[in-house]
Parts: sequence; structure tokens; C-alpha cells
Amino acid sequence: MQGSEKKMPTIYIVGAGCGDPGLITVKGKEILDRADVLIYAGSLVNPELVAACPATEKYDSWGMKLAEMTDIMIAAAQNGKTVVRLHSGDPALYGAIIEQVDILHNAGIDVERVPGVSSFFGAAASLGIQYTLKGVSESVVITRPAGKTLDEDKIAELSALGETMVIFLGTEHLEQIMAKVHYPPETPAAVIYHATWPDEKIVRGTVADIAQKARAAGIVKTALIIIGEVVNPDGPSYTHSHLYG
Repeated sequence: MQGSEKKMPTIYIVGAGCGDPGLITVKGKEILDRADVLIYAGSLVNPELVAACPATEKYDSWGMKLAEMTDIMIAAAQNGKTVVRLHSGDPALYGAIIEQVDILHNAGIDVERVPGVSSFFGAAASLGIQYTLKGVSESVVITRPAGKTLDEDKIAELSALGETMVIFLGTEHLEQIMAKVHYPPETPAAVIYHATWPDEKIVRGTVADIAQKARAAGIVKTALIIIGEVVNPDGPSYTHSHLYG
């Protein structure tokens, strides 16, 4: 009979924002505040958010296998509990959520995704830059280098476009990245560690020297790499927008 179908249980995948606990969305915080079970992304999520969550069951997903994590989520959802999977930043960027969602859907679980503020945006705010700037860069390339989980990357080819480039998961490979990009050596570059966290650290330089400067500052992980004239500390020479003409 119409209307008698049993509603599928729902699991919430929530972006926690990039560090500052105030950068979770209002909707994300409302869902977090009624969670019964919380699975969070270890040191990548601000512990203030984890501590403020009233869930009686909390699991740090660091080191957990995918099956272990989804088994906990499925069992709790099937028992009528509100389950929140709290990702760092925005889960749509390098969050590996699709494989989680596929398993949940196959188990008859619905999934609602709630965006968060990515470190991509947090870094721009901290640097005081605009990624797309008329007469400087009309596009942003978001990518990552090859490593343990990626055999080959397209950093060299993408850098040849000459647009603003934002590189995730690349701090360990900083020297190799700068050696392969096709930007002129004097192109401005920045490395930002823990964007919007209290211990945030910003290093500015050029393609030629940013790796050395970042290492001298002790940055070896958890940082974003941004390359392009938009990060010029003297301010890029841009064309005024027609928006306010």
C-alpha cells in the first residue's frame, strides 16, 4: 500500500571544516549535536568538535579498516541510532567517501552529505588571496601528487596551463613537485600548514625556493601548496571586474 514502505535509516557524512571549529556549517553542527554514534577523522578534525558532540559512542577512524568502520555505522543505523561520520574539511575533496557510500547503500542505508569548509578555502582566507582574479588567473587547478595511493599524477601537464594551482597531500613531495612544474622559477608560491588551526604556519616564496623555506620552517606534513601570481605578497596586478562597474 502506498505510504506503508519502511523508511531507510540514514547516516550523515558531515564536513567538519578545516580546523577552526567555527567553520563547520550550521546544519552540520545541528546534526552533530544530536548524534548517538560519532566516527571522526582522528587528528584531522578539531577535538573541540568531538568533545562537544553528545554521542555516547565515539570512534577515531585512524587506522580502522573500511569494513570495520562501515560495520559499526550500519549496525548502529539499523538499531535506530543517529550516526555521523565526521570528515575533515569538505568530504567531496579527497575524502574517499564514495566507497563508504556504496557499502552503506548496498546495506540498505541512505546517506545525507553535509558540506564543510575545505582547507582550500581556509588557506585562501588566511593568505588573504582570491584564487580567481581577473587578468591573473581565471581558473583553479586542484590536484595531488603521486604517492602511496596514486601511481601517476598530472602535475606537470596541469601546471603548463599557467593557472592557480592548489596541491593537496603533497608536503612530503614538495621538492619533487617544484622540480616538475612548468611555472617560471620566480612564480610566487605558498605553503600553509594547518590552515585556520591555532598553530597555523604560512611560508611564502617562489617555485625556486619554497621547498627549502618550508623545510627550514619545519613543515613536513599536513600542508597545502599554492602556486601562482595570486599569492604574490606584493599583490598581483589584476584587471578590475565589471561587476562593480
